[in-house]
Amino acid sequence: MKIIEVVAAIVVDDGKILCAQRGKNKLGYLSEKFEFPGGKLESDETLEQALAREIREELNMSISVDRLLLTVEHVYPDFKIIMHSFICYTQSRALLLNEHLQVLWLGVNELDSLDWAAADLPIVEQLKATM
Repeated sequence: MKIIEVVAAIVVDDGKILCAQRGKNKLGYLSEKFEFPGGKLESDETLEQALAREIREELNMSISVDRLLLTVEHVYPDFKIIMHSFICYTQSRALLLNEHLQVLWLGVNELDSLDWAAADLPIVEQLKATM
């Protein structure tokens, strides 16, 4: 089975968390689901460098990476994902949607209202337990 290692940003600003909706995807179990944005590592990057680059590419947003929150391992039907999620901060909510359908800024108690990708659910639960 293919294993994909990725990073995900939990961008926090003024008590709200950035939630991004994926575009349509041939994999129905990921299509239009909400996620914490991020992406794959490149060979010469640290996790933090990869995260900052991915958020620049996907959202034109500058973030500061604070700390690792949780590493999730999840097996989807077609691949296994290892996702390192980090608490991040931003100076500005200004962004540009390059890949996502929309973003929402929600309080931790509102996160359950979204249809999350399965691998992101343990992060939602961790945030609810700790924020």
